[in-house]
Amino acid sequence: MPKAASERHARLLRLATRASLCVASILIVAKAVAWYLSGSVSLLAGLTDSVLDGAASLLNLLAIHYALRPADDDHRYGHGKAEALAGMGQALFIGVSALMIGVQAAERLHSPEPIGSPGLGVLVMLLSLVLTVALLALQHKVIRETGSTAVRADSLHYRSDLMLNGSILVALLLAGFGWPQLDALFGLGIALYILWSAVHIAKESVEILMDKELPQDVSEQMLALACNVPGVLGAHDLRTRISGNHWFVQVHVELPGALSLTAAHALCEQVESAIIGEYPKAEVLVHADPQEVVAKAQPQFTP
Repeated sequence: MPKAASERHARLLRLATRASLCVASILIVAKAVAWYLSGSVSLLAGLTDSVLDGAASLLNLLAIHYALRPADDDHRYGHGKAEALAGMGQALFIGVSALMIGVQAAERLHSPEPIGSPGLGVLVMLLSLVLTVALLALQHKVIRETGSTAVRADSLHYRSDLMLNGSILVALLLAGFGWPQLDALFGLGIALYILWSAVHIAKESVEILMDKELPQDVSEQMLALACNVPGVLGAHDLRTRISGNHWFVQVHVELPGALSLTAAHALCEQVESAIIGEYPKAEVLVHADPQEVVAKAQPQFTP
């Protein structure tokens, strides 16, 4: 990846994680005051989720800081998988949040209580919605430019928060019209949705830690780019994996056996440049095979 692009990605990642922690901190204070005055289980759900948001955002901040460290003698492929580990941590936080909200909602269904100060709760939830939408807009920009796994997990979390805060707002409004029991029902629904989000985040993080291949259409496009280089007769054995905002790509290209080592090396560099030109996040390793010795049974990709 070009140095300028890498530095821009680092700035965006740091901005996104700091903004996430700042938003979570503001909402923790606001929701704590509103819940204390109202006793709403939906607001308690929102407060619990915001506390865990803060913990997850802090974990994300530390993970991104570590993931952005350059490769060293002990980590030749960099530290990017720290982002996937942060995603696993977020999944744990979100899962715990869902369980706590579910327990509180079930208790409130069994022993309903009136909601006090619903007006304050409504104001707090409106503030939450505004801040969450602004944060999601920033995260969307960062994900589009960097492809960060950790920020994507955080964004999924805050998208669930957007639904959570909207549901709490509806519950508080309905409670003001004389339906306080809906507060607990909304709490249960929110808990189930948050738990589903935790499973989704954990699945994506595990796939990265297990070196899942890039999407098939991306792999096929990379093979086509390799084969489109003049002088390349075919390509096979493409392997890919993701680490942070880097893609690691390995590919074998078939070249005429009579080529000199210098000429073969030059073609390999052209293949590398062609793939990086289309996918700047890729770090490409190209291996040259003489076409004459490529096994006939070897799966090949030809243009």
